[in-house]
Amino acid sequence: MYLSFFGLDCKPFQLTPDPDFFFLSKGHKKTLTYLSYGIKFNQGFILVTGEVGIGKTTIIRKVIKELDDDVRLAKVSNTRVSSDQLWALINDDFGLDSAGKDKTRMLRDLTDFLIGEYSGGRRCMLFIDEAQNLSPELLEEVRLISNLETDKSKLLQIVLVGQPELRKTIARPELMQLRQRINISCHLNALSREETEDYIFHRLESAGNRDAATFEAGAIDAVYAFSRGIPRLINIVCDFLFLSAFAEGTKTLSTALVREVIGEMEHECKYWNNEPDEKAGLPEGGVQELMLRLKKLEITASEKRLDRIAGVKIEERISIAEAALSDAAEKLSAEAYRLNQVEKSIQDKFHTLEKDMEQLKGILPSKEKKSGKGNHKKPGLWSKILNL
Repeated sequence: MYLSFFGLDCKPFQLTPDPDFFFLSKGHKKTLTYLSYGIKFNQGFILVTGEVGIGKTTIIRKVIKELDDDVRLAKVSNTRVSSDQLWALINDDFGLDSAGKDKTRMLRDLTDFLIGEYSGGRRCMLFIDEAQNLSPELLEEVRLISNLETDKSKLLQIVLVGQPELRKTIARPELMQLRQRINISCHLNALSREETEDYIFHRLESAGNRDAATFEAGAIDAVYAFSRGIPRLINIVCDFLFLSAFAEGTKTLSTALVREVIGEMEHECKYWNNEPDEKAGLPEGGVQELMLRLKKLEITASEKRLDRIAGVKIEERISIAEAALSDAAEKLSAEAYRLNQVEKSIQDKFHTLEKDMEQLKGILPSKEKKSGKGNHKKPGLWSKILNL
């Protein structure tokens, strides 16, 4: 929508976890290093947690994109499922047929598959995203499948990715064995104020134009104060901000404009809980609602922009139309004057004719004389004329 106006190749602040826009903050660099090490040396269980919108999925996709060709991968992100559904999802993603099979048969098929892949010199990995939704019972089942191993290596490496609540679940007494099998654990923290600024310009540069807009003093501070360093919220604010600037036809982003955008967003969507110290992400359904509001704002911005572009032409057309109307009015006035003169001439001639008729009536003889009882002469020519 605003790409050509700001000289960008693509939208810089999309909500999708695109690895091409991956920003290596201090925390993200540390997490990526841990993940890469754990995967390279097949470290069994790996745990990655972080707030909503912090960039967990983006890191996972970047890691997956860089996996060696000998790695067989299954990824599960729908975790509000039953035990049978979970194993069906895992087997399906590994390419195994799970239709009509019970859990026992699916686990047997998975075991045979893992052994076969290991024999062929290939490694198998399972990524479970949104793992905070798994019940303690399902997490224990996942632990049990991880027991498949040789003397030197695990047959299945498992990466659990989730929100901070996942750590609370794993801390439960009944999941002590799972905790002991987690070889690598890392938690993603929010960006700092300086990292927030670097993040914004990094995404603009990745989209084709680092200097797309000028941030006035205090503008980025306002973005950081609202987003608290959460990348997803930074994207949301900046996308609205650039749309608003585009609609206004300006490339200068002021603090007032940032606050105006944040005010409009907060009016309908509450992105943080009321507790000042508790961080929260988008409410349930918030992304869908946000996309609808973004679409409406895009339409509004487009209409305003078109009005600005067409403004001069519209004024020219109005001026031409007004001149044409003025010319037509003059011609109409002249025609009305001419018709008025014709009407006056006709009236004058009619009045002259009336006077002539009156004079004729005064000088003509009587038109009737009796010629006998009950008989009259036929009217003469003059009589007929006077009776007209």
